[in-house]
Amino acid sequence: MNAQQPVNIVMIEDDEGHARLIEKNIRRAGISNTIHHFLDGTSALNFLYEDASGPVHGGPALILLDLNLPDMSGTDILAKIKGEGSPLRRAPVVVLTTTDDKLEIQRCYDLGCNVYITKPVNYENFAAAIRQLGLFLSVIQVPDVEEG
Repeated sequence: MNAQQPVNIVMIEDDEGHARLIEKNIRRAGISNTIHHFLDGTSALNFLYEDASGPVHGGPALILLDLNLPDMSGTDILAKIKGEGSPLRRAPVVVLTTTDDKLEIQRCYDLGCNVYITKPVNYENFAAAIRQLGLFLSVIQVPDVEEG
């Protein structure tokens, strides 16, 4: 069994300009993983939970989440991902949003987000956050279970 699984990077961002900037920052940080980009929460949640190639079925994930989406609130998505019994509870979630409201930031941390970054994204802060999550390398180490 392969000891390393590629990380699914799931970006939920409805602004194409922001999405391109975030992707550029990820590439600049030396991360070459596939980025699954979704413009709304519904299609992202379908991929996360139902798609056979999605993170629930296909290994670890890093989720980049905008809070202001056309169809639902990013905090609702965060609550679902980090909720009791969710198979994605341990997946790191980076909230990337234009909201710098202290209550909103606290709410996201209370719900379980790992990092909260306000847009426009400062590259150094973003790269530091990704490194902190241990995802600066392009894979997460998944230990093999060996008998004997």
